[in-house]
Amino acid sequence: MTAALTFRAVSRSFGQKHVLRGINLDIPEGQFVAIIGKSGCGKSTLLRLLAGLDQPDGGRIERAAAVQGAGGTRIMFQEPRLLPWARVAENVAVGLTGIAVGPEAECRATAYLEEVGLADRGGEWPSVLSGGQRQRVALARALVGAPAVLALDEPLGALDALTRIEMQRLLERIWSEKGFTAVLVTHDVAEAVILADRVVLLEEGQVALDLAIDLPRPRHHGSAGVAAYEKEILDRLLGRDAA
Repeated sequence: MTAALTFRAVSRSFGQKHVLRGINLDIPEGQFVAIIGKSGCGKSTLLRLLAGLDQPDGGRIERAAAVQGAGGTRIMFQEPRLLPWARVAENVAVGLTGIAVGPEAECRATAYLEEVGLADRGGEWPSVLSGGQRQRVALARALVGAPAVLALDEPLGALDALTRIEMQRLLERIWSEKGFTAVLVTHDVAEAVILADRVVLLEEGQVALDLAIDLPRPRHHGSAGVAAYEKEILDRLLGRDAA
């Protein structure tokens, strides 16, 4: 399987604080990877390096040709970061900057609003949308340029429980249909197990656990399989005796 992204001995420091220490990680094309860990363990720093928003102090990051292309890597944040002075469809079209303009951009923006269930909201202002709807717009904006890699920095963290589950299902469906590589940073272990092919646990800037999630899709909150993986990860994360 071809690697979309490869980290080799990657390190990153801020002053005297060593945030990442010799990270080695291979992320195959089309895989859904969840990065978890306690606050300050380096999750968001790793995601910023992956997305090209920051550069490592040591080691190297290799990107497949598809990742270096026009779509490249896009990132979705916890806050929707929509432009309040632009209508919903125009916000989605921002994701096509440098890729498409005019009628083509309008057509693609409309198509992705339909993908996220907001086909009839393109002419409205972001301020009239709910929090979940604004995150759907942000997802459409991130995906409209057909990126090879979608980096997700806790994009569902501010949503209520039911809306979060709906967004998890939407994200999984679109990922399954489009085939992009997804890397999700989350504090929610259940969310990681529900969505990911693989869960990577960071501790003190290093990979402490790299666990394949061998469960059929779709997965459901509270199922025995999900609960077993969640317990295994939490035992490791919290230093509990697995017995």
